[in-house]
Amino acid sequence: MRLLSDTALAPNPAGGDDLSATRRGFVIGAVMASGALLVGCSPADIMGAGAPKRDFGAFGPFLKFAPDGQITVMNKHQEMGQGNHVGLLAMVAEELDADWSKVGVEASAADAKVYANSLMGIQGTGGSTAIANSWLQYRKVGAAARAMFVQAAAEAWKAPISEIHVKSGVVSHANGKSATFAELLPAAAKIVPPKDPTLKDPKDFTLIGTDRVKRKDSLAKSTGTARYTQDVRLPNMLTAVVAHSPRFGGKLKSFDATAARKVKGVVDVFAIPTGVAVVADGVYAARKGRDALVLTWDDSAAEARSSAELEATYRKIAAGEITPKDDQWTDFASKGEAKDSFEGPDVLHATYDFPYLAHAPMEPMNCVAQVDGSKCKLTYGAQGHSLDQLSAATVVFALPGSIEIETLFAGGSFGRRSSYDSDYVVEAVHVAKHVGGFRPVKLVWTREDDMGGGHYRPMAHHAVSVRVGKDGYPVAWRHRVVVQSFAKGTMLASMMVKKGVDGTTVEGVEGSPYLAATPVVDAKVYTPKSPITTLWWRSVGATHTAPVMEHTVDQLAHRAGIDPVAYRRELYNRAGAKRHLAVLDLATEKAGWGQPLAEGWTRGCAVHESFGSVVANVCEMKLIDGEPKVRRVVVAVDCGVAVTPDQIAAQMEGGACYGLSAALYGKVEIDKGAPVEKNFDSYRVLRHNEAPKVETHILPSANPPSGVGEPGTPVMMASLPNAILAATGKPVSKFPIVSA
Repeated sequence: MRLLSDTALAPNPAGGDDLSATRRGFVIGAVMASGALLVGCSPADIMGAGAPKRDFGAFGPFLKFAPDGQITVMNKHQEMGQGNHVGLLAMVAEELDADWSKVGVEASAADAKVYANSLMGIQGTGGSTAIANSWLQYRKVGAAARAMFVQAAAEAWKAPISEIHVKSGVVSHANGKSATFAELLPAAAKIVPPKDPTLKDPKDFTLIGTDRVKRKDSLAKSTGTARYTQDVRLPNMLTAVVAHSPRFGGKLKSFDATAARKVKGVVDVFAIPTGVAVVADGVYAARKGRDALVLTWDDSAAEARSSAELEATYRKIAAGEITPKDDQWTDFASKGEAKDSFEGPDVLHATYDFPYLAHAPMEPMNCVAQVDGSKCKLTYGAQGHSLDQLSAATVVFALPGSIEIETLFAGGSFGRRSSYDSDYVVEAVHVAKHVGGFRPVKLVWTREDDMGGGHYRPMAHHAVSVRVGKDGYPVAWRHRVVVQSFAKGTMLASMMVKKGVDGTTVEGVEGSPYLAATPVVDAKVYTPKSPITTLWWRSVGATHTAPVMEHTVDQLAHRAGIDPVAYRRELYNRAGAKRHLAVLDLATEKAGWGQPLAEGWTRGCAVHESFGSVVANVCEMKLIDGEPKVRRVVVAVDCGVAVTPDQIAAQMEGGACYGLSAALYGKVEIDKGAPVEKNFDSYRVLRHNEAPKVETHILPSANPPSGVGEPGTPVMMASLPNAILAATGKPVSKFPIVSA
């Protein structure tokens, strides 16, 4: 069974660490030698190889009962502010019929064999999959435990199982006998859990889908008792910072640490594959030591271009003025024959430019590492557990599953904490390995390190030409996308690159109902290379494809003199896109589409599908001193079964504000290969007083849950340009909309 492609063993093309084919090959070879690669094994078997044997107790790896009746559910995912823990708890508690006030959560161990994300095959949080991949798994955990308590009661009371009932953690019989989970615990723990327990009919849910389901971490986070990486204080712990090349792709040539070593508190200074590490007894001393370094960089392989030059090159490639030599255009959506040229009065031409974007979570990257030989422990806000285990294992020459991870809360991520190269985690392991003796070392990235460290949302350019028929609707659609791929040439390629296309570069164009409704489609993508490191960013490819598709459709509607909502309805009917039509109708109804607004205010709408969910967004906007002001956003979402309505609303609100911030202000400018914006003084973000009121309406559904953490972002980035078009009659072609 092929688990990793040949490209999975290749080093990161952008450089930055020593995860070479030799080193990674050693680890994979060790896994094979250990017997993990047996017939029928899975990626989780590789990532979990070397994991210690664990005694999970009578109720299995996801559930623990305390003698006093308190219930703990193990969260295999990362809690980084999105509140996934409460959905997982609700699914277990629903099937268990537990007392909600007695259910709590704990981060699980890092063990892909036990805690793999079923949609990824390895342990990790991303792609808005936490609830979706756990839907049946966590419900079965609760249902199995319930069956054990019911059987224990039936045996104790000598009553038929069919006559035993459970409610709020109390097991009862019609004859008046009752017992709490705590009272039945010793007997229930002796019952063999059923392998395929009976699940509730959704019509019998009393917790899932109700407003009873509230977050369990709010108090701890409000009082400062929640534990983040920066809170970690361990005996004899050191602090480290790393001096990185100012240019992407630059390598260390030489350094002089004489002055740095004289800084009070500095313990050691040494080179690691990504730069120079300064280890000290605290953050202040480490930073002062780094400032005192004399560094010389080799920029021979570094990026030397600036954003303007990159953007101009992308535009020329899309326009056919430059013929790519290193890679060719790749078809990703085509049908019919585009015989006619895309010229004439019946053709709309539109281009769009998108800059690099930083994730900018409130908590910058950090990690506490302890290494002694091949023994390694990591304490931090782990998001990509298995990837980080594999990357750490290549540094200490261990099996991936043997890398111990203690998962803490994370102060935001938006994709940044789970990278294909585990960059900051690998740095921490290198430093701790040099220090040795299992002495804890906390690697700290400053805000400037974090925002200037790359792994951005890629820069992108779209060129679209659409020929319309006499009725004003598309008959031929030509689409060219130029965007960097972060998957090609990395260990992600085997999963994400199909037929030469990195799916994240075109998702949202590929599969669009607008293309389904168009007879002739000619869509190609080109992925240029650059040392600038890029990564998934909240909603990934949809961050640029949604604005392109939705704003193009609005322009077509305006040219045809048709209301944009009515125009979409026709296209959705032609494409058979019933879910899109349903959320569009719900959002526009709730927003009062077509009703008059106060002078100067306009509405824009957008609909987009991502991560299995379809979201419609209607925003109300007014231009004030030339800048858009959004006061109200109405969201309608079809995300399958709404496990936690309150959290779904919170994610739609957060996604709208995150998307609005990026659409208005988000930009990382590159100056001769170096990032310009490195902190919030220059990387402008949405302020509290700029945040709109967001109303969320959830479409009832019996389908399994789908993503909600990301789908609210791209529609906001799309509806705003449409509101501006309605106000000015002029399309938006360049992002961000507001200049710094």
